[in-house]
Amino acid sequence: MYILGINSVYHESSVTLIKDGYIIAAAEEERFTRVKHAKPANIDNPDQLPLEALQYCLNKAGIRLKDVDWIGFTIEPNKRLKNMNFNDYVIDGDFGSESGEKLYYNHLLTVPDKLYEMGYEGEFMWIEHHICHASSTYFPSPYSKAAVIAVDGIGETGSTMFCFGEGNNLSTFSEIQYPASLGFLWEKLSVFLGYSEYDASKVMGLAGYGNSSRYIDQFKSIVKTKARGQFEIDNEVLRFRIEDLTKLEQLFQVKKRIPEGEMTQEYKDIAAALQLITEEVLLHMANFAYEQCETENLCLAGGVALNCVANEILLKKSPFNNIYIQPAANDAGTSLGAALYIWHQRLDNKEREQMKHAYLGPGFSNEEIEQAIIESGLAYEKVEKIEQKVARLISEQYVIGWFQGQMEFGPRALGNRSLLADPRGYEMRERINHLVKKREDYRPFAPSVLAEEAENWFVLDKTSPATDFMLMSFKAKDQHKIPAVVHVDGTSRIQTVRKETNKKYYNLIKQFYEITRVPMVLNTSFNDNEPIVCSPHDAINTFKKGEIDYLAIGDFLISKS
Repeated sequence: MYILGINSVYHESSVTLIKDGYIIAAAEEERFTRVKHAKPANIDNPDQLPLEALQYCLNKAGIRLKDVDWIGFTIEPNKRLKNMNFNDYVIDGDFGSESGEKLYYNHLLTVPDKLYEMGYEGEFMWIEHHICHASSTYFPSPYSKAAVIAVDGIGETGSTMFCFGEGNNLSTFSEIQYPASLGFLWEKLSVFLGYSEYDASKVMGLAGYGNSSRYIDQFKSIVKTKARGQFEIDNEVLRFRIEDLTKLEQLFQVKKRIPEGEMTQEYKDIAAALQLITEEVLLHMANFAYEQCETENLCLAGGVALNCVANEILLKKSPFNNIYIQPAANDAGTSLGAALYIWHQRLDNKEREQMKHAYLGPGFSNEEIEQAIIESGLAYEKVEKIEQKVARLISEQYVIGWFQGQMEFGPRALGNRSLLADPRGYEMRERINHLVKKREDYRPFAPSVLAEEAENWFVLDKTSPATDFMLMSFKAKDQHKIPAVVHVDGTSRIQTVRKETNKKYYNLIKQFYEITRVPMVLNTSFNDNEPIVCSPHDAINTFKKGEIDYLAIGDFLISKS
């Protein structure tokens, strides 16, 4: 039985295909269209579907749309329409008015008809947004019983959902309603700090340079925890989705930062306080979830679950001993959740597959790769055991574009669409930030480390499968040995690499370890102010325009010189 999950609401449009409960393919639309975040709709284009991601998934399985038995869509538009009473809330600012947003959701209701016009013949199901988030993390987890928290900006009406998973059943026991939203809090503060609403990762990196005590009282005056895991936000100050930031300026006694303006200490301290209040609220939620569920396992999902610093705090300080987060914790992962929800909950299938890797996107043969190189006009060589060659080049201070196997699902490059470099010198971090990625100096890079060596280099009091997906931060033990991958606060957002899930990447790092006695490489996403590269043509184009020394693509090596 084939089941498709489709996310085409809010942002990170994506498609996932499963067969008999096993994941066949999953991909985000942005990787194909090259438009970041793949926001699916606005008032002029209200019902756009992620057609390229959809076609990829069908092609991967060798089927047509008419062969699919079920499709799950990652929102319940009728519930949203029934509760249109949010006053100043307008979805993503795209619709201009409440009537514009209503028009969008009424258009969304025509999606099933469009799919049937495309040849679909199976069943269709609307599924609540946060149920999709919760399903995306619980059903692929290694746990037979777990508390589940889905936390982001908004679903239909709520910002956070608490569930309990047992076997193949997921039940909701509490929800937090808008405007109490950690996701929107981060979006609003990202704009206040001079970024876009999608730049939470920049703010998280900035927080490491700040003093949280300077503004924590201001945050606590507008963000207050309540009984039973609840919290409230003063929306008279935040005014979500309204561009007016004057109340925040009054709160902090600081003018909003102009994009590209000076990054003063005040802004760094605001970011640090935002990070701290987020950790406190998440701990508050986790404590409540633990009280309600007789389990030591916690599954997290939603955009807020990409906050690797907060995830480490939950692992260390919450009552839970085990935490699982799947790699596409943002809205992209809801397509996975929709498909798995239908298989397990709607159809009552009990056998579950643990999601141990994220390599679910397009892959390319050596023949396809070589043809793309020939069309580019670049000189190249075919290299036997390219991992050994690349490990040596990294040790010699070259920056490598590493394009191998199937593309990752989710926002993290995990060793198949990565830029790789030597972690041993701080100057490498500066070089990549300035010349390759063209981004802010303060933003950290992650280490991909051999799983069996991680505890020798990082303080791992507890471990989590989330480290395989670069979703946890830990203190580095020997910071001076690997300064390019240690943040200013002494932590690293590590990715543990295992031979059984990515043999080629594992072998590369193993070779680097034999050369340098350092069992890790610097890993950052293979892109330059664009979505992560998907195809050989994408990789070659980014290589040609960037300050990347070598491109290792399949079994071929291309030199910039």
